[in-house]
Amino acid sequence: MRIAVTSQNFKTITGHAGKARRFLIYETDGGPDPVELERLDLPKDMSVHEYHGEDHPLFQLGLAALVTQGAGQGFVQRMSRHGITVHATSESDPLPAVARVATGVPLAAALPHDHDHGPELVQIQEP
Repeated sequence: MRIAVTSQNFKTITGHAGKARRFLIYETDGGPDPVELERLDLPKDMSVHEYHGEDHPLFQLGLAALVTQGAGQGFVQRMSRHGITVHATSESDPLPAVARVATGVPLAAALPHDHDHGPELVQIQEP
């Protein structure tokens, strides 16, 4: 089973999966010891958010799952169309998280997804 992890620093699990450009790719036989196969470092225009083709590099790797700290519903649906299950978690260490996904053990729940679009607009009603 191949599992990708969003990791902008190639050390920890990071969030905002749609805009992520760096991924750790692991292979696991379902046991507790996943093996890192490669590191994907994509240009900005190849984030899933920016790239709209069906030939994205993530779709070519034979992934079964993707682990991230945060993803929007559009990202989750797009991955699902390619047979990739998204696991959002608050965990930060890739290896144990990948091992848990591979063995079917639930991950710690993710923090709420935030699109970080700046300050929230508040409508003010005049008296």
